[in-house]
Amino acid sequence: MNILFMGPPGAGKGTQAEVIVKEFGIPHISTGDAFRLAIKQGTPIGLKAKEYMDQGLLVPDDVTIGIVEERLKQPDCEKGFLLDGFPRTLSQAEALDNILSSMNRKLDHVINLKVDRNRLLARLTGRRICKNCGSTYHVIFNPPKEDGVCDKCGGELYQRSDDNEESVGTRLDEYLNKTAPLLTFYEGKGLLRQIDGEMEIGAVSQEIVSLLRG
Repeated sequence: MNILFMGPPGAGKGTQAEVIVKEFGIPHISTGDAFRLAIKQGTPIGLKAKEYMDQGLLVPDDVTIGIVEERLKQPDCEKGFLLDGFPRTLSQAEALDNILSSMNRKLDHVINLKVDRNRLLARLTGRRICKNCGSTYHVIFNPPKEDGVCDKCGGELYQRSDDNEESVGTRLDEYLNKTAPLLTFYEGKGLLRQIDGEMEIGAVSQEIVSLLRG
């Protein structure tokens, strides 16, 4: 089962991805993870990406596409994958189609988590992340048992510097402007599945799992 996850920052993609990975035994592939793996393995395209990243430059599309392609060809993706954070543009979506076509594969579902902009602002400005293990919490919706301390590893929780209202608003606007055409693109292919991301976390999980099992 080959799945693409879409949704703005704060929609809960990471939380729901954990459920899908556990339920269906497929890897969760974010672009960040794919980059780290390519760099760790020292692949030619990984080293190329590292050159840009070390200079604080944006990694060009062709390198990003190459890294995603390399990751999708890893053995753990044979039974399927959950792709998150790629594609971000129409040209990347077309490149993904070409990659999958060359592997005699295709996307089965494009799941979009819909959440109101004001709710996203509340979610993101209240987000706290563990410095040690990366677990995510929220001061209102998912607080840790002890304020400022990770339930899982006891690490210190912090707020990202860009999780203030102005930065979050800019990120949301940029996401919506860039990805709206992608939703139209996948809707035209009959792949888009809209999920109400404002429901309680367990209810969202249940709806996604039912959809995928259906």
